[in-house]
Amino acid sequence: MTTLVVCLDRTDDVGRKTGLQSPIVGWEAVRALVTDIGLADPEDSGVNTLLETLRVGQNLRDENEEAIVAVVSGDRESMVSADRAVARQLDDLIAQHDPDSAVVVIDSGEDERLVPIVESRVQVDSVDRVVVRQARDIESTYYLLKQFLADEELRQTILVPLGLTLLVFPILAMVVAPAEGAAAITTVIGLFLLYKGFSIDEIITGFAHQVRESLYSGQVSVVTYVVAAGLTLVGFFVGALGVSNLDGSTGIGIPAVQFAFDSVPWLTMAGLTASAGRLLDEIIGEDPVRRSYLNLPFIAVAVGLVIRGFSAYFLEQQQLLSSIAVVETELGPLTVEGFSLAPGERLAVFVISAILVSLIGAWIATAVSSSDDDSTPGSGSGPGTGDGNPGTRPQSELTDGGPGSNQLASTTPPSADVEVVTDADSTEFSNGETETGQHAGSGSSDTRADSNTDSELESEGGGESDDGREHTQTAASEHEAEDR
Repeated sequence: MTTLVVCLDRTDDVGRKTGLQSPIVGWEAVRALVTDIGLADPEDSGVNTLLETLRVGQNLRDENEEAIVAVVSGDRESMVSADRAVARQLDDLIAQHDPDSAVVVIDSGEDERLVPIVESRVQVDSVDRVVVRQARDIESTYYLLKQFLADEELRQTILVPLGLTLLVFPILAMVVAPAEGAAAITTVIGLFLLYKGFSIDEIITGFAHQVRESLYSGQVSVVTYVVAAGLTLVGFFVGALGVSNLDGSTGIGIPAVQFAFDSVPWLTMAGLTASAGRLLDEIIGEDPVRRSYLNLPFIAVAVGLVIRGFSAYFLEQQQLLSSIAVVETELGPLTVEGFSLAPGERLAVFVISAILVSLIGAWIATAVSSSDDDSTPGSGSGPGTGDGNPGTRPQSELTDGGPGSNQLASTTPPSADVEVVTDADSTEFSNGETETGQHAGSGSSDTRADSNTDSELESEGGGESDDGREHTQTAASEHEAEDR
């Protein structure tokens, strides 16, 4: 069993301090690297990480396991380029050594973000986090503060918000009441903590990257998303107008229902437009259309019908919405009398319509998925096969020594091989009739090695040996006559 003990360095401290290019592979190479980094920066925790890597590799070797010690570093340009550099080096290591598993050694949360990259390529049995023990005295505290102030990322994350808070609070205290100023500052700090806690900056960066990739690839969904955003704004605006027309003494529930009733048609169209664009991208692409994308437009319409029906029911109960009335209609000899739907009947119509729309979407998605599965190559029976898996039986007939290989061996005439071998031997040995005949007999026996019956093997081998001896004796007699 081969285990890859890899030390991860996302910020490329190894290359920056030693000038070496990663990956660095081998016990002696990593051991020499410990000395180089220790001389360049004795205070760096990376020295302890490298020593831990060597210790883990030594323990695995003591357990009679093959351990490959390596150091993988990222890039200093950006986090994306660093992750890609680590992934590329891991691919090279795996292709060269083919490890069965890996043990990852890290010393910081920054390096821990590389663990999923390793897990996507090889099985990770353990993640070894190195924590350096330090003295808890005043001097070490001062040293930690000094190191903290020297870190640019930590300064921007902690010192800048703290400085802004101390700067804004006196200004707010002079303009407004101190309590209101403290409340405003607390709100801003809370929003900042939520921003960092939920990694909103990374989400925004990923969204911008996805939008850029969509624009470069020419996806239809980019346009439909913009249209959907516009329809969403229109829906919010229409809902706000509907709420503004209500009486102010209606409380909170009725305005919320009125907002939902007025905005749901526009929001449903926005969802339908966005899902249709995503579905078009799937249809244009080379991969089969997934079932979820086929069903998504119908789900959007069904949800819109349900919300519209319930909001209309509540508004009609409050007499803020009139009932649906159907006027009298004449269709030739038929006359449809006018009627109006009660609130419950109206709600039932919307709910039943939503269920029908969702069922239609599920049926279409199932039908399209079934047709894609039937048209997939290799799913049905092909010509020349006895089952529904084409290509399997021809391969087994040629490779696994089954009936097909025996049949091919039986169709080969053994006498041709015996005759060729006998002629060649007779030209080389003029006085070796017996040896040539024995060789011919053994050749015929090898030719019949794939026969199914042992008795047939012996009889055929013996008969062909006699024929080979007679042919050899005849050739030798003719050769002696020519010599005389």
